Amino acid sequence: MRTLRHTLPLLLTLLLLACGPRMHTSTAPEGLHPSPTAPQPTATATGIPTATPTNLPTGTPAPTSTSLPTLTPQPSSVTLMAVGDLMLARTVGERILAEGPEVVFDQVWTILSAADILAGNLECALTDQGDAQDKAFTFAAPPLSAQALGLVGFDIAVLGNNHSLDYGQAGLAQTMQLLAEQGIAPLGVGLGQAAAGPLIIEKNGLRLAFLSYVNLVPEYTGFDARTWRATQEQVGIAWAETAIIQEDVRAAKALADLVIVFMHFGYEGSPLAVVYQRELAVAAIDAGATAVLGSHPHVLQSVDEYHGGLIAYSLGNFVFDEYGMPENRSAILRLRLDQDGIVFYDWFPVVLVDGLPQIANPEQSAEILRILAP
Repeated sequence: MRTLRHTLPLLLTLLLLACGPRMHTSTAPEGLHPSPTAPQPTATATGIPTATPTNLPTGTPAPTSTSLPTLTPQPSSVTLMAVGDLMLARTVGERILAEGPEVVFDQVWTILSAADILAGNLECALTDQGDAQDKAFTFAAPPLSAQALGLVGFDIAVLGNNHSLDYGQAGLAQTMQLLAEQGIAPLGVGLGQAAAGPLIIEKNGLRLAFLSYVNLVPEYTGFDARTWRATQEQVGIAWAETAIIQEDVRAAKALADLVIVFMHFGYEGSPLAVVYQRELAVAAIDAGATAVLGSHPHVLQSVDEYHGGLIAYSLGNFVFDEYGMPENRSAILRLRLDQDGIVFYDWFPVVLVDGLPQIANPEQSAEILRILAP
Protein backbone atom coordinates (compact mmCIF):
# COMPACT_ATOMS: atom_id res chain seq x y z
CA MET A 1 0.00 0.00 0.00
CA ARG A 2 1.27 3.48 -0.86
CA THR A 3 2.92 5.77 1.66
CA LEU A 4 0.49 8.19 3.30
CA ARG A 5 0.78 11.79 2.29
CA HIS A 6 -0.36 14.60 4.52
CA THR A 7 -0.57 18.33 4.17
CA LEU A 8 -0.83 20.97 6.86
CA PRO A 9 -3.16 23.96 6.33
CA LEU A 10 -1.75 27.14 7.91
CA LEU A 11 -3.58 30.50 7.89
CA LEU A 12 -7.23 30.10 6.84
CA THR A 13 -9.21 33.07 5.53
CA LEU A 14 -12.82 31.98 5.18
CA LEU A 15 -15.90 33.70 3.79
CA LEU A 16 -19.02 32.35 5.54
CA LEU A 17 -22.33 32.00 3.76
CA ALA A 18 -24.35 35.13 4.47
CA CYS A 19 -27.93 33.95 4.56
CA GLY A 20 -30.49 31.37 3.57
CA PRO A 21 -30.52 27.62 4.17
CA ARG A 22 -27.13 25.90 4.09
CA MET A 23 -26.45 22.54 2.54
CA HIS A 24 -23.69 20.45 0.97
CA THR A 25 -21.68 22.35 -1.59
CA SER A 26 -18.88 21.33 -3.91
CA THR A 27 -17.08 24.65 -3.40
CA ALA A 28 -13.70 24.01 -1.80
CA PRO A 29 -12.55 26.11 1.17
CA GLU A 30 -10.05 28.76 0.18
CA GLY A 31 -6.79 29.66 1.85
CA LEU A 32 -5.22 26.23 2.28
CA HIS A 33 -1.44 26.27 2.13
CA PRO A 34 0.05 22.74 2.18
CA SER A 35 3.46 22.39 3.79
CA PRO A 36 6.21 22.69 1.16
CA THR A 37 7.79 19.54 2.58
CA ALA A 38 4.69 17.45 1.92
CA PRO A 39 3.78 16.00 -1.48
CA GLN A 40 1.09 18.08 -3.14
CA PRO A 41 -2.41 16.78 -3.90
CA THR A 42 -2.81 16.28 -7.62
CA ALA A 43 -6.56 16.86 -8.05
CA THR A 44 -6.79 20.61 -7.50
CA ALA A 45 -4.83 23.33 -5.74
CA THR A 46 -6.98 22.95 -2.65
CA GLY A 47 -7.06 19.18 -2.66
CA ILE A 48 -10.84 18.92 -2.95
CA PRO A 49 -12.17 17.65 -6.29
CA THR A 50 -14.45 19.98 -8.21
CA ALA A 51 -16.81 19.13 -11.03
CA THR A 52 -15.49 19.77 -14.55
CA PRO A 53 -18.16 20.97 -17.01
CA THR A 54 -18.60 18.74 -20.02
CA ASN A 55 -20.75 21.00 -22.19
CA LEU A 56 -20.55 20.38 -25.92
CA PRO A 57 -18.93 23.11 -28.07
CA THR A 58 -21.37 25.53 -29.66
CA GLY A 59 -22.82 24.12 -32.86
CA THR A 60 -21.89 20.54 -32.09
CA PRO A 61 -24.94 18.29 -32.43
CA ALA A 62 -25.73 16.22 -29.39
CA PRO A 63 -25.10 12.50 -29.93
CA THR A 64 -28.12 10.25 -30.07
CA SER A 65 -28.63 7.65 -27.37
CA THR A 66 -27.65 4.89 -29.78
CA SER A 67 -24.22 6.44 -30.29
CA LEU A 68 -23.26 6.28 -26.61
CA PRO A 69 -21.28 3.20 -25.58
CA THR A 70 -22.22 1.40 -22.39
CA LEU A 71 -19.53 2.19 -19.84
CA THR A 72 -18.94 0.99 -16.30
CA PRO A 73 -18.26 4.09 -14.14
CA GLN A 74 -14.90 4.01 -12.41
CA PRO A 75 -14.78 5.01 -8.73
CA SER A 76 -13.58 8.54 -8.13
CA SER A 77 -12.12 10.08 -5.00
CA VAL A 78 -14.15 10.97 -1.90
CA THR A 79 -13.45 13.64 0.69
CA LEU A 80 -14.29 12.38 4.16
CA MET A 81 -14.17 14.87 7.03
CA ALA A 82 -14.38 13.82 10.66
CA VAL A 83 -14.61 15.73 13.90
CA GLY A 84 -14.59 14.83 17.58
CA ASP A 85 -17.22 15.18 20.30
CA LEU A 86 -20.43 17.04 19.50
CA MET A 87 -22.11 17.93 22.78
CA LEU A 88 -25.15 20.10 22.04
CA ALA A 89 -26.67 20.31 25.52
CA ARG A 90 -26.26 22.79 28.44
CA THR A 91 -25.22 26.29 27.30
CA VAL A 92 -24.86 25.18 23.68
CA GLY A 93 -28.46 24.00 23.71
CA GLU A 94 -29.54 27.29 25.24
CA ARG A 95 -27.87 29.19 22.40
CA ILE A 96 -29.51 26.96 19.82
CA LEU A 97 -32.92 27.79 21.27
CA ALA A 98 -32.13 31.51 21.56
CA GLU A 99 -30.19 32.11 18.32
CA GLY A 100 -31.16 29.24 16.05
CA PRO A 101 -29.39 25.98 15.11
CA GLU A 102 -27.12 27.65 12.55
CA VAL A 103 -25.13 29.30 15.35
CA VAL A 104 -23.30 26.06 16.22
CA PHE A 105 -21.15 25.70 13.09
CA ASP A 106 -21.35 29.25 11.75
CA GLN A 107 -17.58 29.84 12.03
CA VAL A 108 -16.54 26.60 10.30
CA TRP A 109 -19.39 26.25 7.83
CA THR A 110 -17.33 26.76 4.68
CA ILE A 111 -14.93 23.96 5.58
CA LEU A 112 -17.45 21.36 6.74
CA SER A 113 -19.87 21.90 3.88
CA ALA A 114 -17.13 20.99 1.37
CA ALA A 115 -17.05 17.36 2.55
CA ASP A 116 -18.48 14.54 0.46
CA ILE A 117 -19.09 12.67 3.72
CA LEU A 118 -19.09 14.38 7.12
CA ALA A 119 -19.01 12.43 10.40
CA GLY A 120 -18.73 13.23 14.08
CA ASN A 121 -19.18 11.66 17.51
CA LEU A 122 -22.56 12.73 18.95
CA GLU A 123 -21.75 13.05 22.64
CA CYS A 124 -25.33 13.54 23.85
CA ALA A 125 -28.90 12.48 23.38
CA LEU A 126 -31.15 14.70 21.26
CA THR A 127 -34.23 14.42 23.39
CA ASP A 128 -36.82 15.85 25.71
CA GLN A 129 -37.96 12.36 26.68
CA GLY A 130 -36.68 9.52 28.89
CA ASP A 131 -35.05 9.54 32.30
CA ALA A 132 -31.49 10.52 33.13
CA GLN A 133 -29.39 7.45 33.84
CA ASP A 134 -27.42 6.97 37.05
CA LYS A 135 -24.00 8.23 35.93
CA ALA A 136 -21.73 11.22 36.42
CA PHE A 137 -22.77 13.24 33.37
CA THR A 138 -25.95 12.99 31.32
CA PHE A 139 -26.46 15.26 28.32
CA ALA A 140 -29.83 15.97 26.71
CA ALA A 141 -29.74 18.47 23.85
CA PRO A 142 -32.99 20.11 22.71
CA PRO A 143 -34.59 18.37 19.72
CA LEU A 144 -34.00 21.51 17.63
CA SER A 145 -30.27 20.82 17.85
CA ALA A 146 -30.63 18.04 15.29
CA GLN A 147 -31.11 20.79 12.73
CA ALA A 148 -27.65 22.16 13.52
CA LEU A 149 -26.18 18.88 12.33
CA GLY A 150 -28.45 18.70 9.30
CA LEU A 151 -27.88 22.27 8.13
CA VAL A 152 -24.11 21.92 7.90
CA GLY A 153 -24.44 18.55 6.18
CA PHE A 154 -23.52 15.79 8.62
CA ASP A 155 -23.99 12.38 7.03
CA ILE A 156 -23.01 10.19 10.00
CA ALA A 157 -23.62 10.67 13.72
CA VAL A 158 -21.55 8.20 15.73
CA LEU A 159 -23.63 6.96 18.67
CA GLY A 160 -21.18 4.29 19.75
CA ASN A 161 -20.17 6.06 22.96
CA ASN A 162 -21.02 6.45 26.66
CA HIS A 163 -23.67 9.17 26.18
CA SER A 164 -26.07 7.98 23.48
CA LEU A 165 -28.18 6.20 26.14
CA ASP A 166 -27.94 8.95 28.76
CA TYR A 167 -31.74 9.15 28.71
CA GLY A 168 -32.43 5.47 28.20
CA GLN A 169 -34.10 3.73 25.31
CA ALA A 170 -36.71 6.48 24.94
CA GLY A 171 -34.04 9.15 24.59
CA LEU A 172 -32.07 7.05 22.11
CA ALA A 173 -35.16 6.33 20.02
CA GLN A 174 -35.98 10.04 19.79
CA THR A 175 -32.36 10.84 18.92
CA MET A 176 -32.41 8.37 16.04
CA GLN A 177 -35.75 9.67 14.79
CA LEU A 178 -34.52 13.27 14.80
CA LEU A 179 -31.35 12.28 12.97
CA ALA A 180 -33.38 10.41 10.36
CA GLU A 181 -35.49 13.51 9.77
CA GLN A 182 -32.26 15.37 8.92
CA GLY A 183 -31.02 12.60 6.63
CA ILE A 184 -28.24 11.67 9.05
CA ALA A 185 -27.34 8.01 9.54
CA PRO A 186 -26.73 6.81 13.11
CA LEU A 187 -23.73 4.55 13.60
CA GLY A 188 -22.75 2.41 16.56
CA VAL A 189 -26.08 1.33 18.06
CA GLY A 190 -28.37 -1.55 17.21
CA LEU A 191 -29.30 -5.08 18.20
CA GLY A 192 -26.56 -7.59 18.97
CA GLN A 193 -23.33 -7.36 17.04
CA ALA A 194 -25.17 -5.46 14.30
CA ALA A 195 -24.74 -2.46 16.60
CA ALA A 196 -21.23 -2.11 15.19
CA GLY A 197 -22.52 -1.78 11.63
CA PRO A 198 -21.46 -1.77 8.93
CA LEU A 199 -23.05 1.36 7.57
CA ILE A 200 -22.42 1.39 3.81
CA ILE A 201 -22.28 4.70 1.95
CA GLU A 202 -21.54 4.94 -1.77
CA LYS A 203 -20.23 8.27 -3.04
CA ASN A 204 -18.66 9.08 -6.40
CA GLY A 205 -18.72 5.37 -7.21
CA LEU A 206 -16.68 4.51 -4.09
CA ARG A 207 -18.26 2.23 -1.48
CA LEU A 208 -17.27 2.95 2.12
CA ALA A 209 -18.12 0.78 5.11
CA PHE A 210 -18.23 2.35 8.58
CA LEU A 211 -17.99 0.50 11.91
CA SER A 212 -18.18 1.75 15.50
CA TYR A 213 -17.05 0.32 18.86
CA VAL A 214 -16.71 1.32 22.51
CA ASN A 215 -14.16 0.21 25.10
CA LEU A 216 -13.95 2.25 28.31
CA VAL A 217 -13.03 1.70 31.93
CA PRO A 218 -15.86 2.18 34.47
CA GLU A 219 -16.26 5.76 35.66
CA TYR A 220 -15.64 6.86 39.26
CA THR A 221 -19.35 6.65 40.09
CA GLY A 222 -19.32 2.97 39.26
CA PHE A 223 -21.17 3.35 35.96
CA ASP A 224 -19.87 0.84 33.44
CA ALA A 225 -20.64 1.39 29.74
CA ARG A 226 -20.65 -2.39 29.32
CA THR A 227 -24.17 -2.32 30.77
CA TRP A 228 -25.23 -0.61 27.53
CA ARG A 229 -23.86 -3.41 25.40
CA ALA A 230 -26.32 -4.46 22.72
CA THR A 231 -28.23 -7.71 23.02
CA GLN A 232 -30.57 -9.45 20.62
CA GLU A 233 -33.48 -8.00 22.59
CA GLN A 234 -32.23 -4.49 23.42
CA VAL A 235 -30.62 -1.78 21.33
CA GLY A 236 -27.19 -0.85 22.59
CA ILE A 237 -23.54 -0.24 21.72
CA ALA A 238 -20.91 -2.62 20.31
CA TRP A 239 -18.03 -3.43 22.64
CA ALA A 240 -14.54 -3.33 21.16
CA GLU A 241 -12.80 -6.71 21.31
CA THR A 242 -9.91 -7.54 19.02
CA ALA A 243 -11.29 -10.76 17.51
CA ILE A 244 -14.74 -9.27 16.89
CA ILE A 245 -13.31 -6.11 15.33
CA GLN A 246 -11.14 -8.08 12.95
CA GLU A 247 -14.00 -10.37 11.96
CA ASP A 248 -16.26 -7.38 11.33
CA VAL A 249 -13.63 -5.47 9.35
CA ARG A 250 -12.97 -8.45 7.08
CA ALA A 251 -16.70 -8.95 6.51
CA ALA A 252 -17.20 -5.26 5.78
CA LYS A 253 -14.24 -5.23 3.39
CA ALA A 254 -16.05 -7.84 1.32
CA LEU A 255 -18.94 -5.39 0.91
CA ALA A 256 -17.04 -2.17 0.26
CA ASP A 257 -13.89 -0.69 -1.21
CA LEU A 258 -12.71 0.77 2.10
CA VAL A 259 -13.52 0.36 5.80
CA ILE A 260 -13.42 3.20 8.33
CA VAL A 261 -13.61 2.31 12.04
CA PHE A 262 -14.71 4.67 14.82
CA MET A 263 -13.49 3.87 18.33
CA HIS A 264 -14.67 5.44 21.57
CA PHE A 265 -11.77 4.54 23.82
CA GLY A 266 -8.88 5.75 25.95
CA TYR A 267 -8.71 7.82 29.15
CA GLU A 268 -10.26 11.22 29.63
CA GLY A 269 -7.69 14.01 29.70
CA SER A 270 -4.79 11.83 28.61
CA PRO A 271 -2.59 13.56 26.01
CA LEU A 272 -1.20 10.20 24.88
CA ALA A 273 -2.81 7.07 23.55
CA VAL A 274 -2.50 4.14 25.93
CA VAL A 275 -1.52 0.57 25.11
CA TYR A 276 -4.99 -0.87 24.67
CA GLN A 277 -5.97 1.92 22.24
CA ARG A 278 -2.99 1.05 20.09
CA GLU A 279 -3.73 -2.66 20.21
CA LEU A 280 -7.34 -2.26 19.11
CA ALA A 281 -6.50 0.25 16.39
CA VAL A 282 -3.64 -1.80 14.98
CA ALA A 283 -5.86 -4.88 14.95
CA ALA A 284 -8.41 -3.03 12.83
CA ILE A 285 -5.80 -1.87 10.32
CA ASP A 286 -4.24 -5.35 10.19
CA ALA A 287 -7.67 -6.75 9.31
CA GLY A 288 -8.02 -4.35 6.39
CA ALA A 289 -9.38 -1.06 7.75
CA THR A 290 -8.17 2.10 6.04
CA ALA A 291 -8.50 4.39 9.06
CA VAL A 292 -9.36 4.29 12.75
CA LEU A 293 -10.84 7.49 14.19
CA GLY A 294 -11.03 7.84 17.95
CA SER A 295 -12.89 9.85 20.57
CA HIS A 296 -13.47 10.04 24.34
CA PRO A 297 -10.30 11.59 25.85
CA HIS A 298 -11.65 15.15 25.21
CA VAL A 299 -8.17 16.21 24.10
CA LEU A 300 -6.31 15.76 20.84
CA GLN A 301 -3.82 12.92 20.63
CA SER A 302 -1.11 12.31 18.05
CA VAL A 303 -1.78 10.14 15.03
CA ASP A 304 -0.03 7.03 13.76
CA GLU A 305 0.56 6.12 10.13
CA TYR A 306 0.51 2.34 10.12
CA HIS A 307 0.74 -0.05 7.16
CA GLY A 308 -0.77 2.48 4.79
CA GLY A 309 -3.60 3.31 7.19
CA LEU A 310 -4.19 6.22 9.53
CA ILE A 311 -4.94 6.01 13.25
CA ALA A 312 -6.26 9.20 14.88
CA TYR A 313 -6.52 8.12 18.49
CA SER A 314 -8.54 11.12 19.65
CA LEU A 315 -10.14 13.93 17.67
CA GLY A 316 -10.88 15.73 20.93
CA ASN A 317 -13.86 18.03 21.47
CA PHE A 318 -15.53 19.86 18.61
CA VAL A 319 -18.64 21.30 20.26
CA PHE A 320 -18.42 21.25 24.05
CA ASP A 321 -18.92 23.89 26.72
CA GLU A 322 -17.40 24.32 30.19
CA TYR A 323 -13.85 23.39 29.16
CA GLY A 324 -10.58 25.33 28.94
CA MET A 325 -7.24 24.44 27.40
CA PRO A 326 -6.10 21.90 26.30
CA GLU A 327 -9.63 20.53 25.78
CA ASN A 328 -10.58 23.56 23.68
CA ARG A 329 -7.96 22.72 21.05
CA SER A 330 -9.53 20.82 18.18
CA ALA A 331 -9.25 20.07 14.48
CA ILE A 332 -11.17 18.90 11.45
CA LEU A 333 -9.59 15.86 9.84
CA ARG A 334 -9.86 15.68 6.07
CA LEU A 335 -9.16 12.40 4.29
CA ARG A 336 -9.03 12.10 0.52
CA LEU A 337 -9.89 8.51 -0.34
CA ASP A 338 -9.94 6.43 -3.48
CA GLN A 339 -10.33 2.73 -4.15
CA ASP A 340 -6.72 2.10 -3.12
CA GLY A 341 -6.99 3.84 0.25
CA ILE A 342 -5.82 7.22 1.51
CA VAL A 343 -4.58 9.61 -1.17
CA PHE A 344 -3.67 12.21 1.46
CA TYR A 345 -4.92 13.64 4.74
CA ASP A 346 -4.69 17.02 6.38
CA TRP A 347 -6.08 19.15 9.20
CA PHE A 348 -8.01 22.35 9.78
CA PRO A 349 -6.98 23.56 13.26
CA VAL A 350 -9.88 24.79 15.40
CA VAL A 351 -10.36 26.23 18.87
CA LEU A 352 -13.57 26.23 20.91
CA VAL A 353 -14.88 29.56 22.14
CA ASP A 354 -17.84 29.34 24.52
CA GLY A 355 -18.13 25.72 23.44
CA LEU A 356 -18.37 26.41 19.69
CA PRO A 357 -15.69 25.84 17.02
CA GLN A 358 -13.89 28.61 15.18
CA ILE A 359 -10.76 28.71 13.04
CA ALA A 360 -7.55 28.78 15.07
CA ASN A 361 -5.11 31.64 14.65
CA PRO A 362 -1.56 30.91 13.39
CA GLU A 363 -0.08 30.49 16.87
CA GLN A 364 -2.89 28.20 18.00
CA SER A 365 -2.69 26.26 14.72
CA ALA A 366 1.02 25.59 15.17
CA GLU A 367 0.43 24.08 18.62
CA ILE A 368 -2.49 21.96 17.40
CA LEU A 369 -0.50 20.60 14.48
CA ARG A 370 2.42 19.85 16.81
CA ILE A 371 0.13 17.74 19.01
CA LEU A 372 -1.33 15.85 16.06
CA ALA A 373 1.95 15.13 14.28
CA PRO A 374 2.72 11.41 13.81
